Amino acid sequence: MSTEFFIARRYLLAKRKGLFAMITTFIGVAGVALGVAALIVTLAIMDGFQSDIKKKVIDAQAHVTLYGRMQPRDLDVVRASLERDPRVAAYSPFVLGQAILTFDNRSTGVVVKGLDPAGEFAVNNLKNSLSRGSWDPLSRPVPGQPPAVVLGEELAKNLGLWVGDEAVLVSPQGASTGLGLLPKMKKFRVAGLLRTGYYEFDNTMAYCAVGAAGEFFGLGGGANGAGIRLKDIDDAGPAAADLRKALGFAYTVKTYADMNQTLFAALKLEKFVMSLVLALIILVATFNIASNLLMMSVEKLRDIGILRAMGAGPGFIRRVFFWEGNLIAVTGITLGVALGVGISVFLAVYPVVELPSDIYYITKVPVELKLRDILATAAGSYVLCMLSAVYPALRASKVSPVDAIRYG
Repeated sequence: MSTEFFIARRYLLAKRKGLFAMITTFIGVAGVALGVAALIVTLAIMDGFQSDIKKKVIDAQAHVTLYGRMQPRDLDVVRASLERDPRVAAYSPFVLGQAILTFDNRSTGVVVKGLDPAGEFAVNNLKNSLSRGSWDPLSRPVPGQPPAVVLGEELAKNLGLWVGDEAVLVSPQGASTGLGLLPKMKKFRVAGLLRTGYYEFDNTMAYCAVGAAGEFFGLGGGANGAGIRLKDIDDAGPAAADLRKALGFAYTVKTYADMNQTLFAALKLEKFVMSLVLALIILVATFNIASNLLMMSVEKLRDIGILRAMGAGPGFIRRVFFWEGNLIAVTGITLGVALGVGISVFLAVYPVVELPSDIYYITKVPVELKLRDILATAAGSYVLCMLSAVYPALRASKVSPVDAIRYG
């Protein structure tokens, strides 16, 4: 144990003159602890929401999506290129287009996706999002009945549709006839409803068999896109870049992050702003630490003068006060980390805060603790606390030993 640390600990634990000095020390430690705990809990909740939203997006989409009009021969070229890439785990061609869904004098715009259920379920987790009905009619059409379609739950709710109802899809492109250009219409039967938990999908998407969608949009057995699942989602960026080079400018390749760039950017910005606001709590606590050290420099003026007279230099005095600030900071940060982690674990295990499932699609607050956030919070708090000790330490080191002994 260094002499500076021994003196600093003795000063901190010794009885102080007056109740106010003890209160300021307590406020400094408590302020740092509460600030650190609040920041850790907030970051854990925001990381939980971000991971939950990301999971919902990935469950309804592929890791990488390829867009471009592809005839059967083009599909063979794309398939060969994907099979050569060891990062690709599965892929599935699809037909994507926009249409108007009409039922009982109500209409709304929808995004129609024609898919092969077996291939699509290898690319994403739509299979597990089905809340009513079945996917089977998409792969095994029932003779004498219209083609099957699976709708997002919010979309079906807005139109008043239910499993077994029949609705009409209207293509805005139209079809050329002897009477001119007429809207192309096709009747579909609702085979199921799905709920991904991501409102954009649940309110706009309609899924049908790839053959029925290809016939409706006039692709003639081809496709205009393909979903790709990777073995490691972190390879999405490099894999998409390599695929662009291999296929050329005729195709557009986007990762899940590209297609949800605005959402992820907003979540990242929100996390940064919340961290900045909560860091102000720690900053306020550092002023308490500074005031506490300044009061101690006045209270221990005679002691400082005696130490200086015994040969202690300004650097020795500075180190004593730095150790004072260090002890307060470490104590507050340790308590804050323990409190923040404890509250986060408690919220993750026990549903103290219940959320309405019809709005958030979850019943409790999602919490995800990340070690890097805890370490960053502790490190940032420590730097702020130590900066608050700079001025008191410099001020105490400049005290004249003669004046300190005479007037202390």
